[in-house]
Amino acid sequence: MVPWLFFLLPIPTLAGVEKTYGVSPSLLSRYVPTGSGSSATWTCLDGSNTINWSSVNDDYCDCLDGSDEPGTGACPNTVFYCRNEGHVGAHIPSTRVGDGLCEPECCDGSDERPGVCSNKCKEVGEAYRQIQDAEWKIRKKGSKIRSSYISYAQKEKKRLEGRISTAEQEILLREKEVARLKDIADRAESLSAAALEHRRNSPLYAALIEHSRALKSLRREHKKHLEREAILGDILDALRTGYNPNYQDMAVLEAVRGWEYQAGLPHINDIAKEDESSQTDTSNIASEPEEVLEEGMWSADRLDRELDSLLDSDYESLLLEHDKHIGAPAEGGESVLFNLTAYIPDAFLPRYEALRNSIISWLETLGVVRGSVPIEEAETSRARQAFQDAERSLTAAVQDKQQTVEELGRLFDPEWFGPEGEWKKLQGTCLEKDTGDYTYEVCLFEEAKQKPNKGGASHTLGRFSSWNNVAGVVSGSLEYYSKQHYTRGTKCWNGPHRSVTLVMSCGTENAVLTVTEPEKCEYQFTVTSPALCLPVEVLEETREEL
Repeated sequence: MVPWLFFLLPIPTLAGVEKTYGVSPSLLSRYVPTGSGSSATWTCLDGSNTINWSSVNDDYCDCLDGSDEPGTGACPNTVFYCRNEGHVGAHIPSTRVGDGLCEPECCDGSDERPGVCSNKCKEVGEAYRQIQDAEWKIRKKGSKIRSSYISYAQKEKKRLEGRISTAEQEILLREKEVARLKDIADRAESLSAAALEHRRNSPLYAALIEHSRALKSLRREHKKHLEREAILGDILDALRTGYNPNYQDMAVLEAVRGWEYQAGLPHINDIAKEDESSQTDTSNIASEPEEVLEEGMWSADRLDRELDSLLDSDYESLLLEHDKHIGAPAEGGESVLFNLTAYIPDAFLPRYEALRNSIISWLETLGVVRGSVPIEEAETSRARQAFQDAERSLTAAVQDKQQTVEELGRLFDPEWFGPEGEWKKLQGTCLEKDTGDYTYEVCLFEEAKQKPNKGGASHTLGRFSSWNNVAGVVSGSLEYYSKQHYTRGTKCWNGPHRSVTLVMSCGTENAVLTVTEPEKCEYQFTVTSPALCLPVEVLEETREEL
């Protein structure tokens, strides 16, 4: 036989091919003949035909699905399995079997005739395992960092829930305060200037104002005394630490002893002895007895906290509230006894009021009487302003609560921060990559930018819009979080709006590795993050297979 004809012969002609040659391990159990010997048969995997067992891998296609030729290229659209012992098994198209080319996926050379391709699986497998071990170490370290991100999310959940609860209580209080201030403002605007001035001249209001002035004066003098006390304390501390007890100056000694007692300090000589013996004895330290307060009296701590707000009270508002409390009429301070509208039947009341208003208007025009002057703006603005401020404060509190509720809802939303909240920690984290002419920055879940290094305007490359939401990708899966999209950036001249796709993978650091521009104004950042490093236990089964 001519030597070169050797390579033209089909594989089965050269040697008996195993019937399971090229079969994937998952299908081995289905390549079992029915019967034995020359009468043994086998049914195609799709059930389209039953053939002799000897016809399997005979380089002739008998089954419609090509399952009878797993180890030859006789049937189109089939795959060949390389066992690659010492490495990882792989599949290649059956059309590449026996074509004289050594496929890199088949490091054992099983896709070609014996002797054509050498078996390199040992070397390839060792190199592959080294890479896998390195990646495994990265994943293991990254998964610990990811766990800290999840712990942060749990703490953030408690914080947001507490914030919502506090906001709800605050909103209730502010709603009551708005209602109270609205009532005060309405009544203040309904009073005449004379009526308000009359109330200001009441002994109660005058006493309140006088007490307020007295308290403010006491506060001023108290602060002066505190400043003097601090200065005297510094002087006595200097005397206490600097005097020489060997001089036996009894006046100085008595002054030092008195200061130590009043300030609750140990004697300076005792401290020196304690330093020498390295022992602490505080039994001789004078302690100030706790003051017993009368009922209703304020403690020193409460004075520090609440005195200023008490002195800033709106006494006019309190005066109006006092009127409401004791049932004083809203208009002019007149008794109901002299209020004619209380005696007129309801049917005649509109005509009476119209007549009264006409007469009053006519008398005002003639100058006989002076009409009731509305409260001056300076006098009413404080009540109305307080009401409006309270309304704005209530609106802000409601909006803040709504934002917090929305933030809590996104915390464990797969389309935002992941089912375990593992991405929440990275919200607003900014990553940069200097490429020479430009520095590219992405603040996760916010915005991506292109900043020139040699002057010029920065461009926004887009704001966060979604994860990898292409068809077929399951929300919350590892593949789903492998990409982030930032869209609607600054429009390119004669081009589209700028956009960025982050291609993300597991890493021990949050970092941008590379920046490319595959299409005009469409950028791609490769990014690593510990948030993508799943726990080692999740991938243990995969590693065992390798």
